[in-house]
Amino acid sequence: MFKGLSPIQYNGKEVWPLIEGGKGVSATNHASSGAWAAAGGIGTVSAVNADSYDPDGRIIPQVYEEMTRRGRHEELIQYAVDGATAQVTRAHDLAGGKGAININVLWEMGGAERVLHGTLENVGELVDGVTCGAGMPYRLSEIARQYGVKYLPIVSSGRAFRALWKRAYSKYPEGLGAVVYEDPWLAGGHNGLSNAEDPKKPQDPYPRVAELRKMMRDNGAPEVPIVMAGGVWRLDEWNNWIDNEELGPIAFQFGTRPLLTQESPIPPEWKARLMTLEEGDVLLHKFSPTGFYSSAVRNPFLRNLEARSDRQIAFTKEETGEHTFALDVGVKGRKNYYVTKADLNRAREFHGAGFTEAMKTPEDTLIFVTPEEFAEIRKDQADCMGCLSQCSFSSWADNEKNTTGRLADPRSFCIQKTLQDIAHGGPVDENLMFAGHSAYRFKDDPFYSNGFVPTVKQLVDRILTGA
Repeated sequence: MFKGLSPIQYNGKEVWPLIEGGKGVSATNHASSGAWAAAGGIGTVSAVNADSYDPDGRIIPQVYEEMTRRGRHEELIQYAVDGATAQVTRAHDLAGGKGAININVLWEMGGAERVLHGTLENVGELVDGVTCGAGMPYRLSEIARQYGVKYLPIVSSGRAFRALWKRAYSKYPEGLGAVVYEDPWLAGGHNGLSNAEDPKKPQDPYPRVAELRKMMRDNGAPEVPIVMAGGVWRLDEWNNWIDNEELGPIAFQFGTRPLLTQESPIPPEWKARLMTLEEGDVLLHKFSPTGFYSSAVRNPFLRNLEARSDRQIAFTKEETGEHTFALDVGVKGRKNYYVTKADLNRAREFHGAGFTEAMKTPEDTLIFVTPEEFAEIRKDQADCMGCLSQCSFSSWADNEKNTTGRLADPRSFCIQKTLQDIAHGGPVDENLMFAGHSAYRFKDDPFYSNGFVPTVKQLVDRILTGA
């Protein structure tokens, strides 16, 4: 029998321990987060390239006019601050004084600290807390302290929290609002898998969260909630986590289920696709230009990236070992590409199938793409606006030279371009479609039978019953 949840105190407010996951690039906005707060939970406005509006309420397209990457990066930051400011203001109005409003940023997004400062300077009094992951956000507590808001680091292990706590967070313990444990095998979006963990061997989250709590207690962190994020669908499945002394106070984050609500800003085609997914249709992959693993629907866009990497051969610049055959396709007269006999035959097969352009990767390999793909990759790399602190696809880095110093990797993609497109009505088969690994449950959950799409209030009420 489901134990039921009790409200908690968060930033001086009584709220349900239910947090809306902050999905970036307009996949969560004021409409969904304001409604979540109005239902008594903690709504989360994404401050990652959020939409802003003209005086008539129309979304302002994020068009980049500057000729240089640095110039476009400055445009990106202004768009981000303007968008997050607009979204927080609207979410606060919709909440009507109920619940709480967090903002979510990615520490590895381009200009993260500047965006966070700019947003909190504008609307910090309307924000209850800042959730932040995708990296090690050491300066998060310091920034939160300046504006009197709570901070909620997103981690995937007790070790990660200990590093953050010892280096920075112990200096501002009273600002710690919660610690979000994001399961690296179950959550949608970018995942915090370490090099010591096998992406193909999921681990039970309970001992990992118990270890996190022990780490917090051993290091003197306050007894704030740990937020379970990733794979949370119905709360009766987490009954043994509630009122559990070993785990301490627990809250739950819902990222995937809020996508399929009436207030969710994602386009109708995206919502419809969620209702058709089968188990296994979400892929944990490493094509993201961030370098992190991430989880997304294995649609034609993702399958194309898989196929692109499969059309890959190693080369050397000098004859060595079995690399004694000069490559005669895809390199257009460029010399000194030596491959094995087997890879020469594969390359000729790729070429014969229309993949006539060879592109170098940072690992001394070549991938084969069509002329159309080649042109698109080169254009996307040239159009880079520095949306990440470091981007493997374009070699942009948020440093003095604005470069990672490594060759741009054509096996990846422009994440800003595809996420903006799908969020604003672009084809779901031709773009990256983030989702958690429980998304297949939409199809069989009776709550969504006959194509039912709930309001956020109906969803929250349903969740509180345990189902």
